[in-house]
Amino acid sequence: MTRNKHFERWSPWLLLVAVLLLWQIICAGFGVSEFIFPSPMRIWNQFWEFKGVIGAHAWRTYWVTMAGFGIAIVVGVLLGFVIGSSRIAYAAVYPLMTAFNALPKAAFVPILVVWFGIGVGPAVLTAFLISFFPIMVNIATGLATLEPELEDVLRVLGAKRWDVLTKIGLPRSMPYFFGSLKVAITLAFVGTTVSEMTAANEGIGYLLISAGSSMQMGLAFAGLMVVGAMAMAMYELFSAIEKHTTGWAHRGSQNE
Repeated sequence: MTRNKHFERWSPWLLLVAVLLLWQIICAGFGVSEFIFPSPMRIWNQFWEFKGVIGAHAWRTYWVTMAGFGIAIVVGVLLGFVIGSSRIAYAAVYPLMTAFNALPKAAFVPILVVWFGIGVGPAVLTAFLISFFPIMVNIATGLATLEPELEDVLRVLGAKRWDVLTKIGLPRSMPYFFGSLKVAITLAFVGTTVSEMTAANEGIGYLLISAGSSMQMGLAFAGLMVVGAMAMAMYELFSAIEKHTTGWAHRGSQNE
């Protein structure tokens, strides 16, 4: 069992190494042009050569993403609580939010540029718009699916509706909440990067456009790898917090 757990823990890194090796072999074996599809070695060389520039752009993308993501958490939790605690609100608001989520968020960027200008504003708001919906949905689902029998028992014992929601509904929604955070943070990075590609002069998105226009594909791929690494780091952070706060909700967690 211990050996299986160790293998499970290291399996993502083993898979990553295997993919990189296969990628390098294909690029070297077939003589793929570095201007078309750079090899992992070329990407690493470009990353090391421009590590200062990449680091500055990555930091800008990171804090902008976290600002939009923070707003998404606040708005998503509040809307999810309202929708999940009321059948009328669920019936009225949920379909509208679903329709809004179906709109391509990249289409909002030109509008946000007109309203806020080129810079931080459109990137923060795009990260927010693309990431609040999963949080809202999961909080609302956790509250709306509270067992009627449990609620009836609590009512008989003298609990009010507010007590049921805050003392039973919200704790029960925590596994849903952390699951939504792990999805939403990756979407937030996507939103920031997309906005920076058209409405910023800093950030990884801007770096991708600049590198592509100068045919430095290794640098562009290095920027993509940095975004992926930041998203993965935040995903693992939320997974660790989830494990230590809602371990009771996951089968087999007591044996770990």
